[in-house]
Amino acid sequence: MGTAYGQKQKKAEEELKPYYLVLLKKGPHRDQDSVTAENIQKGHMENISKMAAAGKLNVAGPFLDNGELRGIFIFDCSSEEEVKQLVENDPAVKSGRLTYEIHPWMTQKGTCFK
Repeated sequence: MGTAYGQKQKKAEEELKPYYLVLLKKGPHRDQDSVTAENIQKGHMENISKMAAAGKLNVAGPFLDNGELRGIFIFDCSSEEEVKQLVENDPAVKSGRLTYEIHPWMTQKGTCFK
């Protein structure tokens, strides 16, 4: 009985895959004029598309409640350092409109949102 349980547990662990969840938060510099803010947002969206096309960003989206948390990214990267470099290259983070937190996260391989 113990062996079968151990094999089941090992199989379940092999089906898990690490990802990186990034929480995007309001940054300290959100006082840009509307044209500048619009340009930053345009760059932010272009960067999201670029990271997704590169296969690094699996999920991205804003929160709808206009709170401190502004959105999420879920990355499929080899390290937290790689995620940090990608996020810090985002125009909204560079400008200070957004800050972020990185959280290593694990879920079953092949999981998708429906």
